[in-house]
Amino acid sequence: MPTDSTERETEELTPGAQRILEVASELFYRRGIHAVGVDTIAAESGVTKRTLYNRFGSKDNLLRIYLETKDRRWRELVVDRLGSENGDPRARVLVPFTVLPEWLTESDRGCSFVNAFAELPERDHPGNRVIRAEKQWLRRFFHDRITEAGAEEGAASTLAVQLLALHEGAIVSNAIAEVPGTVRAVTEAATALVDAALA
Repeated sequence: MPTDSTERETEELTPGAQRILEVASELFYRRGIHAVGVDTIAAESGVTKRTLYNRFGSKDNLLRIYLETKDRRWRELVVDRLGSENGDPRARVLVPFTVLPEWLTESDRGCSFVNAFAELPERDHPGNRVIRAEKQWLRRFFHDRITEAGAEEGAASTLAVQLLALHEGAIVSNAIAEVPGTVRAVTEAATALVDAALA
């Protein structure tokens, strides 16, 4: 999960810095990381490049904060919904699928993390660390909820990977293939896998 220091970092942003982050986030997601330069971000934010660098240090750091902010919002969405599913172990496993329609209303170009990963070949790039952590968190989320529901360790580990792949595939299919009913169909498949594991 994003660190406490990251949360403080974004919470302490000035209104101007917050505006820069919002503009950069939209540009990175809509146009791509490499296609968007600091000049463009500064101009569309209504600030100078010097102001941008004073607030964020570098484009890489701004990118990292963009990804961490997106990650935190996603995890909060999942965890908040999890709190309303206390009495149903199966529903708790499926929460990331349950909230997917809401999440996709603002993610029509696919997964922010996958898109960024395609543009960051350096494994040690700070943005890449955020991306890997998000996917690892989701896999652990599935694993832990499946285990809580009563599945054995081996089955839980396998099913967690299967659910992660289904979840990621739903986002890609929704954005690129534009298949009607993708999320519903994938959720039904995930439900069938969970039911089989818990039978």
